[in-house]
Amino acid sequence: MNDQAHQRTQGLALGFMAGYVDTLGFLALFGLFTAHVTGNFILIGAALADASREMVLLKFLAFPAFIVGVAMARILVLALEKRGAPPLRPALLLQLVLLLGFMACGIAASPVGAHAGPLAMAAGLLGTAGMGAHSATSRLLLPHLAPTSMMTGNVTQIVIDLVDALRGAHDPGLAARCGKFFWPLASFAIGCIAAAFAFHRFGFAALVVPVLILLAMLALEAPAPASADRAVPR
Repeated sequence: MNDQAHQRTQGLALGFMAGYVDTLGFLALFGLFTAHVTGNFILIGAALADASREMVLLKFLAFPAFIVGVAMARILVLALEKRGAPPLRPALLLQLVLLLGFMACGIAASPVGAHAGPLAMAAGLLGTAGMGAHSATSRLLLPHLAPTSMMTGNVTQIVIDLVDALRGAHDPGLAARCGKFFWPLASFAIGCIAAAFAFHRFGFAALVVPVLILLAMLALEAPAPASADRAVPR
């Protein structure tokens, strides 16, 4: 796989995963955004203004959980870089562990009723930490990709580029930039739709999809085997 195809695959996989996990968390856990901290601030404000305390604690705790996920990824990357070891696969493995915890706690908490019990709370916080690690990994190790969990900037850039294309601007990088930002956006949207259908059919077990995506990425990022060719002694 050449570099361009590899980068597109990374962007598609991570964008789909972010949209999928964020939508499933929103549907399963009282409107919790696991990948979208700004959305949780909005929901907290709305709940407080209505004098409603339902699920406000979960949304308050989501912010520090996201920070913990970012911090864990950063510390892991720093430690591996200090040792001279490639950090991408361990960072993806961190996301995998946190999402497995999200799925396991969610399944154990099912059916989630009108109130979030301890297991449902744990599920939401593990999912949010996982997406914090996802965001940190994208920023620290995959800066060549468009953002895969925050789509506002992607939409803004695509519209700017489309306007420039329509006005006939001479920009040799325009087509490549449009592709860079469009494919993660499209895969994020598809992930959102897929998660909605999958959650209504399978509940928290539907998180097996992002788990499989991360396993596939771990395989894709595996180092190439050392050459078996050896000099023949004379």
